[in-house]
Amino acid sequence: MGKGYSTEEVRQKLISVLDDAVSGMSGVEISEKIGINRITMSKYLKVFAAEGLLRQKNIGNVTLWFLEPGQESFNFPDDYFKVAPQYLEYLVKGTEDQVYSLIRNCLHSGGTVNRLILEVIFPSIDHVKKLFDDGKIGTSEQNLLMNTISKSLQIFNQIQVVSDVKKNIVVIASDAQSRLYSEAASAVYHSDGWKVSHLGDMSSAIDVLFDLDFQKLISKIWKQKPGILVIVVFSQTDEGLNFFADSINPIKEKSGEKMKLVLCGKASKKTKMNSDLVSEKIEEILQWSHTVSENLK
Repeated sequence: MGKGYSTEEVRQKLISVLDDAVSGMSGVEISEKIGINRITMSKYLKVFAAEGLLRQKNIGNVTLWFLEPGQESFNFPDDYFKVAPQYLEYLVKGTEDQVYSLIRNCLHSGGTVNRLILEVIFPSIDHVKKLFDDGKIGTSEQNLLMNTISKSLQIFNQIQVVSDVKKNIVVIASDAQSRLYSEAASAVYHSDGWKVSHLGDMSSAIDVLFDLDFQKLISKIWKQKPGILVIVVFSQTDEGLNFFADSINPIKEKSGEKMKLVLCGKASKKTKMNSDLVSEKIEEILQWSHTVSENLK
């Protein structure tokens, strides 16, 4: 590796070198500018092209390299405050490509999945919902923006992570309005090494047979019962939280202390729900889950 640079350092230097190169640069020119031998630089260029950072154009025997549009290098943790408003700007007024490029740039610059989801994605979901509630956007636009956020989350889920077989989690949304929150939480758990089973919107499964159906699923995904299994239910209503709590608790009692139930939503003070944790704060739920998994060690 040239001059002992890390991959991230090479990426940042490459962005800096190519940022103003409107007509592109050859691999030889780039290697000279950065100070890395041509063979090593060629390997880096191919890797970064596969990641979507670069594009190439062949002119005769020469290959020119260009930055893909929207590439930017951040300095974390100092730049987290810049990302949230920029993400919202691209989401509401820009293009999908700008949104996805921003997320990839953040990851390439060393941004953590946890902070990007908590400080960027969750606030964006709330913002889109408020725009709809205030009548500033219609149903069609709301669905478009929510789907764009969902695709952003898929970028986080594509990161290769070695899951811990002792950290198992099932994430459920009791209604369509909670789906994105459950997706976002699942992405955080995935990045933290949990074996995630995300069931999505389960509102269509709210019937008298759900407990049997769910028990069958648990017996498949937690067959040998390694470590713990945490079930997290997201809901916008008391009814949703109550239904899943009432259905899952009998299964939980049979499974013993290794199974935990967490309810995420604004529960009425008059309603008593049997669970290991009830909170509307996703940060609290994530921290609780982390503590429970650490206690296993």
